[in-house]
Amino acid sequence: MAERPDVLVVEAEDLAAALGDGIADLLRSPGYALFFGGVYVLGGWVIWHALTGQGAALWWSLPAAVGFPILGPFVACGFYEISRRLDRGETYTAWDILGVIFRQKDRQIPSMAAVVVMFFLFWNFLAHMIFALFLGTATLTNVTSSLSIFTTPEGMTMLAFGTLIGAGFSLALFCLTVVSLPMLLDREVDFVTAMITSVQVVRQSPVVMLGWGAFVAVCLLGSMLPWFLGLFVTLPLFGHASWHLYRRVISWEPA
Repeated sequence: MAERPDVLVVEAEDLAAALGDGIADLLRSPGYALFFGGVYVLGGWVIWHALTGQGAALWWSLPAAVGFPILGPFVACGFYEISRRLDRGETYTAWDILGVIFRQKDRQIPSMAAVVVMFFLFWNFLAHMIFALFLGTATLTNVTSSLSIFTTPEGMTMLAFGTLIGAGFSLALFCLTVVSLPMLLDREVDFVTAMITSVQVVRQSPVVMLGWGAFVAVCLLGSMLPWFLGLFVTLPLFGHASWHLYRRVISWEPA
């Protein structure tokens, strides 16, 4: 039977402490922040260029660009490993950190990866369906150069409905992953147990945890605006902080 941890109540002080510890880890390993952050920023550029450089419409590129951060937990696994080793006072090499994903191939992280990728793909599909539903009659308008279409009643309704659906997807994914990936890196548990535990963390302290999720979302979206460059800071920061939050809200000690 899978090992089940105790879920502790999360206070605002825990979030502040986790963020402070994340900043400390970031300052102790800035090279890895540049590397992993650079991989993610480069990925954002590639997706944007692929969708816009070949005549793709704005309504194809925006859902992919906005949905791209949900793939961040995989890049953040490198930050989880750094913080895990710093927690234990262990030394580490570049191979220890860069190879952490490869060493997880026979464990549960690939299964968790599949869940997140399915969220990402389904959100893109649904976003396109929402556009077609509300603006399907405006096919002769080039939305890439005629952004005024979004100020029409149909366009504003589409944006409102799409934002509502997107927020629901983001909330579900946040609940499933807020502590599950650090847990899978740390312990031999199955990915279903990790997801259930992650949901329990949010249910145990809904106001604090949803506030944390909103704060992370705003920071990540804001850091995407200058050509994804802000992710050089926000991605490693929240990667390290997520590990410390996991350590604060999950107890493996017997009651």
